[in-house]
Amino acid sequence: MKVLIIGAGIIGLTLAYELREKYPNYEIIVIDKEAHEAFHASGRNSGILHAGFYYTADSLKAKLTAEGNKLMKEFCKKHNIFVNETGKLVVAKNEEEIETLYELEKRSKSNNAGAYIITQKEAEEIDSNVKTYKYALYSPNTASVNPKKVCNVLKKELEKKDVKFIFNMPYEKYNKSYDFLINAAGLYADKIAHMNNVGEEYTMLPFKGLYLKYLGKDIIKTQIYPVPNIKNPFLGVHFTIMADNTIKIGPTAIPAFWRENYTFTSRFNLKEMIEILSLEAKLFINNSFGFRDLALYEMRYYLKENLINEAKKLVKNLRGEFKNLTPGIRAQLLNKNTNELVMDFLVEYKENQIHILNAVSPAFTASFAFAKYVLNQKKGEIWKQ
Repeated sequence: MKVLIIGAGIIGLTLAYELREKYPNYEIIVIDKEAHEAFHASGRNSGILHAGFYYTADSLKAKLTAEGNKLMKEFCKKHNIFVNETGKLVVAKNEEEIETLYELEKRSKSNNAGAYIITQKEAEEIDSNVKTYKYALYSPNTASVNPKKVCNVLKKELEKKDVKFIFNMPYEKYNKSYDFLINAAGLYADKIAHMNNVGEEYTMLPFKGLYLKYLGKDIIKTQIYPVPNIKNPFLGVHFTIMADNTIKIGPTAIPAFWRENYTFTSRFNLKEMIEILSLEAKLFINNSFGFRDLALYEMRYYLKENLINEAKKLVKNLRGEFKNLTPGIRAQLLNKNTNELVMDFLVEYKENQIHILNAVSPAFTASFAFAKYVLNQKKGEIWKQ
């Protein structure tokens, strides 16, 4: 059987990896419209390995994140990729946020994520610079890796196992036959699904994540996150310690104007801009899922000082310079019928096709477990050797 996988990001790569494990004789071809693997979100994310305590127990994210964390660490250990075992603190600002901390601890227990409530004093023993109100949530399983390194090693391992890669090859231009299609195209997964009459009620609503690199001397020892608004999928501005111990603050969740709108001019697409701005205008007017409130709040972060001031709420001291880093784009799916964000991973099956429509954070963490899940589904068994 000849399997075509669209997208050489972490999801396409781990699907190819799991597929090769299950079916050593299949012909597997991975195509990507870019020049190399992990060109977009997979190579631009922070490489945080989440523990899995943010998600309700009935979600795929809950089922797959803790296991994905374990499998990713195993893969890294096997291939000598450094894992920075930083741990993470989620800090509160007031009594109301403490209630959310306890909800997150409850979810952690359900999801086998290993996070638990500690006192302010215990939090300060982990990181003396942290600022929290009475309590914090501590996640010892949270870590970071170099995402580009992971994807590069995965690609090399796949090539050793006769998986073929074709870069600079958009799906529309691929004219060779195949028996099975797996769509892991990230920002364009919805468009490719629509070409195959799948998921027509969904569209991608891109959000831009801005980051700043911290160049000061105040020490941050662990990942430090605010208590999130658990009604939306964004985690708020936080401190990230990357695999090389670089400290950065961000990301924002600013509505993007086209799909690859990393800067004001990059990869400008007029048709996409008209399509996305008209959709965003409708969501803004109706304040669907709180979009207007979110957009107005997040647009403030185009001013660097606002981003820095938000980060300062999480620590006692933050003195020094900041440097702009390359932004990322979050490929967030929207249900056009309900005008609501799709909060969980979403996979659609059709005959000899699998479409990964929503693979948002923590998809990088969950990727190995997610690949196993996708290929083990009953509908995924339609291929036979």
